[in-house]
Parts: sequence; C-alpha cells; structure tokens
Amino acid sequence: MIVACVPAFNEERTLPAVVRGLKRLVDKIIVCDDGSTDRTADLAGSLGAIVVRHERNLGYGAAISDLFKEARAQRADVMVTIDGDGQHDPSDIPSLVQPVLKGTADIVIGSRSLDASDGTPGYRKFGIKMISGTASTLEGLAIRDTQSGFRAYSSRALGLITPSEMGMGASVEILMKAREKGLSILEVPIRIRYEKQQPRNPVYHGLDVILALVKHMSIRHPMLFYGVPGFILFILGLGFGFWTLDNYAATRVLASSLALVAVAGVAIGLILMTTGIILWVMVSILRGQE
Repeated sequence: MIVACVPAFNEERTLPAVVRGLKRLVDKIIVCDDGSTDRTADLAGSLGAIVVRHERNLGYGAAISDLFKEARAQRADVMVTIDGDGQHDPSDIPSLVQPVLKGTADIVIGSRSLDASDGTPGYRKFGIKMISGTASTLEGLAIRDTQSGFRAYSSRALGLITPSEMGMGASVEILMKAREKGLSILEVPIRIRYEKQQPRNPVYHGLDVILALVKHMSIRHPMLFYGVPGFILFILGLGFGFWTLDNYAATRVLASSLALVAVAGVAIGLILMTTGIILWVMVSILRGQE
C-alpha cells in the first residue's frame, strides 16, 4: 500500500489540487495540519484524506514526525512525503516509488539539483549546495539535495527512523539516521514549480538546518566534536604557559596577557575534553540499551 503524507500549514489555496492529484496515484492520503488558521484541515478531510491536527504550529519536523507515526499505523508499504504548497508534481511519484518497490532503495529523494533546467532560483540553488555541502563535510552525506521534501520511504525505513527535530532540520536528520542504520538512499530528478510555493525565510531555513547538523554531530561524535578541539586548546594553553614561565625567568616580569591565554586554553580545553568523555559514555550506554 502506498500512502502519501502531506505536511500543511495555511494551504487552503493549494492543498485541494495536491490531494486531487494524489488520489489517482496512491492508496491513502494523510495530511498533517500543523496549526493552520484557515480551512486547510476541513478541506483535506472533505476530500477523503486522513487528517492529523496540531493545535498550534509546531514546525515542519513535528508534522513529518507525526506523519511517520500515522503511516506506520496504516501499515504503509511505501510512504511518499510531498509538500502541500503545490510546488511538487504528483505525476513524479511513480519514479520515486519504483526503486522502493523493486527493493533497490530504502529512501528515494526527488532532487531539484539533478536537472539544470528545473527553474530553481539562483539563491535557492546556492542554499541547497551550501547545506548539502555542509552535510557532506560533517556527516559524509553524499547527497545533492538534502532539503527536498519530496521523498519515498520503504516500510523498513519507516520502522527504523523517527524524526525528532521540530523544524526544517528534520530533512537532514532523517538522512543522518538513515545512514547510521545502513539504509540505501537514491536520488531521482523531479520537476518543481516555485511560483506555487509559499515564501520562506532562506536565512532562517539555512541556520535551522546547519544547527541541527551541528547538534546531531555533537551527539553522535562527541569525542570528535568536543574532545579534539579541547585537546588542541589544552596543548596550546600548556604551550603559552611554558612561554609565560620562560619569559618570566628571563625578565622577572609576568606577561599577564600570555598567562591569561594559557589559563583560558587549559581550562576550556579540560572542560571540552571532559564534556566529550561524558557524552561519549552516555551515548555508548544508550546505544547498548538499543
């Protein structure tokens, strides 16, 4: 059974067309109304969609998380996530679903960056490349469009992944967890219609995603994130400390600036290394319990 899941916030104007376009391609449609103040939920229900409601706006990630839960409850074989603003073309769904049904991929991403003529505005292409490049550098995610919300998930992926990010960082969080669980990820080109998309603050979007990346990296690799910088600062602090002592021995004058740098380097280095060790132990215990 193929289930389409649509996160929606104040999209009464575009959502009906999206739901109608999905009806001929999927078996069930689930809409998460993320605290809309318009008729989004009522229209979705009148068109036959299952509606999950939030009393207030919680964010994209919260909507996706509840859609994951409802798709599992519906025993979906394939879950397709698609935005409710009309930017995605439902007719692209077969190309996303086919690799999942064939068993060649657990997650298929509808990528905007595989087609040079997809009409993506220049600033968005820059943002996609920046975020995807950051994800590749920090987490080794060799994916060209980590922010596409048009995706297909296998039942295996549904069972292994539960997003926890409330905001836009959920998109990359899902991919990080998929990589950790050994799930296969594939990208296919899709068409996009940006004239139908509701405007979002690109700076806020980018910061939200990058902060989510940094947070999850600090949790998943605490010794690398905290321990290595802490060790470097500790060694630098010791170096400045020896320099301070050597200078004092030669001049009998205490260089307060050197001493301050030495104390700060050693202190901050020790704090970071201790933090890294504590988090590493906690993460190891939690992974052992899993």
